[in-house]
Amino acid sequence: MRATSSYLLLTLVVLLWMGAPLPARADVALAAKAVTVPGLRMQDVQSQIGEDGQGGLKLSLKAARADVPAMGWKRIGVNLQGSLQRDSHLRWLFDGAAQLAGTQGGALSNAKVSMVIDPAANTLEIDLSQGAIQASTALPLDQPTHAQISLKGVPLGWLQGLLGTVWSGRPTGGKLDADMALDLQDKGLQASGQFALSGGGFDTPGGALAGQSVNGNGRLNVDTTSTPSRIDLDASLRGGELLLGPIFARLPDHPVQLSLSAATHNGAVDFSRLHVADADALQLDGSMAFNAKGDLQQLRLDRFQSRFPAAYQRYGQAWLATLGLRDMRIEGQLAGNLDLGGEGLRSFAFDTEGLDFADGEGRLGVRGLRGGVDWSATAERPATTLAWQGLQMYRMVHGPTQMRWQSRGGALGLQRAVDIPLLNGRVHVGEFEWRPAASKGRRLETSLAFAGIDMAAFSRAIGWPEFPGTLGGAIPSLRWVDDRFELQGGLSINVFDGFVDITRLSVQGPFGPSPVMTGDVQLRQLDLGAMTSVFDFGSITGRMDGSIDELRLVNWNPVAFKANLLAGGGGRISQRAVNNLTAVGGGGVAAGLQGAVLKLFKTFGYKRIGLNCTLQASVCHMGGLDSDADGYTIVEGSGLPRLQVIGHQTQVDWPTLVRRLKAAIESNGPEVH
Repeated sequence: MRATSSYLLLTLVVLLWMGAPLPARADVALAAKAVTVPGLRMQDVQSQIGEDGQGGLKLSLKAARADVPAMGWKRIGVNLQGSLQRDSHLRWLFDGAAQLAGTQGGALSNAKVSMVIDPAANTLEIDLSQGAIQASTALPLDQPTHAQISLKGVPLGWLQGLLGTVWSGRPTGGKLDADMALDLQDKGLQASGQFALSGGGFDTPGGALAGQSVNGNGRLNVDTTSTPSRIDLDASLRGGELLLGPIFARLPDHPVQLSLSAATHNGAVDFSRLHVADADALQLDGSMAFNAKGDLQQLRLDRFQSRFPAAYQRYGQAWLATLGLRDMRIEGQLAGNLDLGGEGLRSFAFDTEGLDFADGEGRLGVRGLRGGVDWSATAERPATTLAWQGLQMYRMVHGPTQMRWQSRGGALGLQRAVDIPLLNGRVHVGEFEWRPAASKGRRLETSLAFAGIDMAAFSRAIGWPEFPGTLGGAIPSLRWVDDRFELQGGLSINVFDGFVDITRLSVQGPFGPSPVMTGDVQLRQLDLGAMTSVFDFGSITGRMDGSIDELRLVNWNPVAFKANLLAGGGGRISQRAVNNLTAVGGGGVAAGLQGAVLKLFKTFGYKRIGLNCTLQASVCHMGGLDSDADGYTIVEGSGLPRLQVIGHQTQVDWPTLVRRLKAAIESNGPEVH
């Protein structure tokens, strides 16, 4: 920027040098359609030199349009006015004002100019100021393409033209102090020197690179004379925020070292060298590249070392949030490397001597993690060991476990089966194979078996009433395909002295904000006595079969299913259970049994109990053992007194039905609407 103004003034110097030795030529007006010097072209130039009446000269220079390609300035209007005198050392002294129109940020829109031209010393010195902004330029008269520049309090917005010749970003705030050496050439410029930045901000069209309120100082080298342009930066930064692709940094008040080498071309940026050193949080060395749209093309971290919680708070919070892991609590340290290309992961490795972490929603957590993994998409890697003291997934706490992993053929797999303690039982992981580079298709496959899981502890973990007994079952094959988990075969769970068989199970977006689960459920010979005692629904004895087909849950809440429940072998039912079933179906007891008689009995014999519900669009379409114009039968009695429970509401709002069921198991009397 300052070199641009010096070129405008240099044109003036050339005119003065021709006229100054010839006082008789005062009051001379010159006009030119175009004036060109290296790095500068002016059009429609008007200049005038005349006596000021005090032994000096007054000077005026105007140009309708000035272009400085190396500085990114185009069609700049120029108006320079001032007085010129010669001192006892035969130097020319100029004092005046410069007004440039059309510059970014109003650069030199109303600036004071002082200039010393010393032909004997072959130097030109220029001082400019606009308010609190100051700049000084020195250059040799016989080499006008070279300048030494000093800047103080210059708004970054004034440098938009220069920055635009190097990359597609733009400054959004801040001020700059700098001492730079500048060389202008036909194809661009070379600049190097020291700088200090206060409250700096910038962004890019794609939004992948940005900064805000950044302070710092360091050394900068810029070369736009070849393609691609090159930038080298070694800086110490403090305060503010920086975005470098997936890395969003909240910089601390103490210095953070940032070193980089970048090549830019047509908006694309390639950081061939990237070094970050934050003493108590993060150190990394690597490279990254972005295309012209701001999309990440490559991220290579040859080595990173992170210390938590500082590393998470300053650098990892935004990135982990994109993975669905928010409000993390992390303690410990982690080191490793990463190679990510435009097509996906190429390799990663990490190791830790101790790490604890948990997400804010309780979906994932690890305590006492030690060891590491080492994976490559193309090369076989040495086996590694990973162990933890505790693992929590969806509030399920798993006990101490040690696993042996190895990368072969692009897959990371268990070397041998492992048993993981869970809720006083165990989970047996027979096989496990994960393909981290796969963005679609089969990404993970495993087989699991469960034994001796404490149902009471399981129920507490997921917020259910406490079930008695233990849970056992098997998943012959569980696959992660595209963005969903699929159950191959079936999961059989032994509970309430019967079985729950789950087939066609899939979970889409399991770690996202709204996971979707679908599947079919078969119930076989469940002990109703055990079930109703757990839910405090009222006592029912006998066995129940049933199905819940086409089950669909969004964020673990039912939105659709077809449920059919049948206790066809008979048994006993308590008065409270009768009342609750009646309330759920929105019906009543058949007229043959008077209310006064009902109160004389605590339990009744039944032949069959049946209840159906098809949930669609938040409405449950109800049914029972049979139906007619008066309703549907829920309980078919047996013996005396003969009990018959009839449901009359065939369509019930789902939230209302849930409210009724909740009231039935939590209080002595269900809520009826």
